[in-house]
Amino acid sequence: MKIAMVSEHASPLASIGGVDSGGQNVHVAALAAALARRGHEVTVYTRRDSPALPDRVEVFDGYAVEHLAAGPPAEIPKDDLLPHMSELASGLAARFAVDRPDVVHGHFWMSGLAALLAAQGTGVPVVQTFHALGTVKRRHQGAADTSPEDRVRVERAVCHDASRIIATCSDEVFELVRMGARRTSVSVVPCGVDVDHFTPTGPTMELPTAGMQYRLLVVGRLVARKGVDDVIRALASLRNTELIVAGGPEPGDLDSDPEVRRLREVAAGHGVADRVLFLGRVGRPQMPALLRSADLLVTVPWYEPFGIVPLEAMACGLPVVASAVGGLQDTVVDGTTGALVPPHRPDVLAQMLRHLLADPMRREGYGLAGIDRARARYNWDRIALDTEAVYADVVRGAPAQARAAGVEDDEDLEIDLLADSPREAVR
Repeated sequence: MKIAMVSEHASPLASIGGVDSGGQNVHVAALAAALARRGHEVTVYTRRDSPALPDRVEVFDGYAVEHLAAGPPAEIPKDDLLPHMSELASGLAARFAVDRPDVVHGHFWMSGLAALLAAQGTGVPVVQTFHALGTVKRRHQGAADTSPEDRVRVERAVCHDASRIIATCSDEVFELVRMGARRTSVSVVPCGVDVDHFTPTGPTMELPTAGMQYRLLVVGRLVARKGVDDVIRALASLRNTELIVAGGPEPGDLDSDPEVRRLREVAAGHGVADRVLFLGRVGRPQMPALLRSADLLVTVPWYEPFGIVPLEAMACGLPVVASAVGGLQDTVVDGTTGALVPPHRPDVLAQMLRHLLADPMRREGYGLAGIDRARARYNWDRIALDTEAVYADVVRGAPAQARAAGVEDDEDLEIDLLADSPREAVR
């Protein structure tokens, strides 16, 4: 198949760990590579955020990345990109007219909007993966949510018009149905992990730490919803234990980062500043060695659409303590590959960490079970096979869907964010 992926803000070529770069970048890159290994022709379309970027990059892993105009060629926070999606859609439509794909796969809600507009009138089916939902974000962040006002309405429109929606976890299915998606139009295909890169054997990272007996590790973007402050509060009641925090800005920019400064204040206020080390951004080549250096991975976000880092830890044989939210409830099997705790409860987290740190045999058992689960269920070749099955299904049904919808080749494309109905919002 000829597959077009659209990932407007999360380029597979971007470095990981910034405020707007993380699991989605990894997901798109790994899925594109795995599909290419299966013989498909894959092109990822993303937004040009620098004038120096080439129009097209042939990636060593067998897929291509094309940079399209969508606003000025500069870094723009993803929450400010919605006004530029009409330009992205126009660029996609021009490319599809020259090089028609068999299926388009939108990643994130704005990509889905652009993909639907670009494919409108062509009969090409659109598959959508949201990666995160505005309804969930608004529920947990409230006034702190910086998403565009129209996000939820556009997400409902994308749910309505997409040929198929791929949810990354079972929890997301319920959210999608509540938004108006038909249950029969939703397939569950989780994120994956590179089990050849993340392995239990290999070197461990040497770090200039406090030299404590136990090491906890947090990996991810440094944003408030990740719950790193709860881990620091839990650390205050643990003896002979240090915390390594990987992610966020480049190491040289740590002192000027607002979230790092806030977390350091939390650590100082709880008397553990000397036991918390911020590494800043860590490259993927070094990540397995970092994971293998720890006793436990701790990830306790307020909410989490999926969470790739726990899979990477499991593939390295590192047991995981996670909050019982979103996709973490699927990936971490409580009492088998790790432990689940309620979010916002550093007291409960501390109790669980104390219990596991004192039980090396249990940690070893969790680690071995995690390796088996990551390899069997979450390797990218398995994920690509499941995704390919979704593509094949919608491609088979595309002609009938186009006839039922009365598709016309000369239909105008417009974005009307002020429309009264979800379907009109993408027309």
